[in-house]
Amino acid sequence: MSRRHELLAPGLRSPISRFCIIFAAALSICQPLARADTPVTVGGSFTLTAPDGTTVTDETYRGKWLLVFFGYTSCPDICPTTLSSIAAAIEELGPDAAKLQPLFITVDPERDTPEVMGSFTAAFDPRIVGLTGSPQQIAAVSEAYGAYGVARQGEAGGDDYLMDHGTHIYIMNPQGQFVEGLDSDTPSSGIAARLGELVR
Repeated sequence: MSRRHELLAPGLRSPISRFCIIFAAALSICQPLARADTPVTVGGSFTLTAPDGTTVTDETYRGKWLLVFFGYTSCPDICPTTLSSIAAAIEELGPDAAKLQPLFITVDPERDTPEVMGSFTAAFDPRIVGLTGSPQQIAAVSEAYGAYGVARQGEAGGDDYLMDHGTHIYIMNPQGQFVEGLDSDTPSSGIAARLGELVR
């Protein structure tokens, strides 16, 4: 037996045992440090502009359940589909929809003016409020929610671009606290069912 093997405890002499130890050590080094007592926060204060030009903040909607979705009016597929589902879910909720405020926040403030946002959301349901703001305001609210929007330039340049963006629907309680997120492809019946459980 080699001197190297003699230095190992009997249970650690096999190649498999040594591999497991090395692999476990590598994992312990590579794993990011996380504090169990550090809460993950989603949402927070914001200042944005409503379709009628008035300034709104997170405090404007206190007392309502919020359904928050980030997107943009030039979106070719995800945003229209998701807003259609949200509109149908509102309809399914019936009277309970009065306890809810759906918000559509743009990630493309350069093109999405208050008027553009108002016309866009009204085509789905007038109860959906489209919010915009300065690039700095949009960046701040996006960061608060962990959302993002990145321009992908088209071949023609200029205003010919699409936005890569997050697709989660955020549910916030009447105190402005995050409850859960839904995938944008959640059907309207699924959105309505979950909201119904929460608001009733």
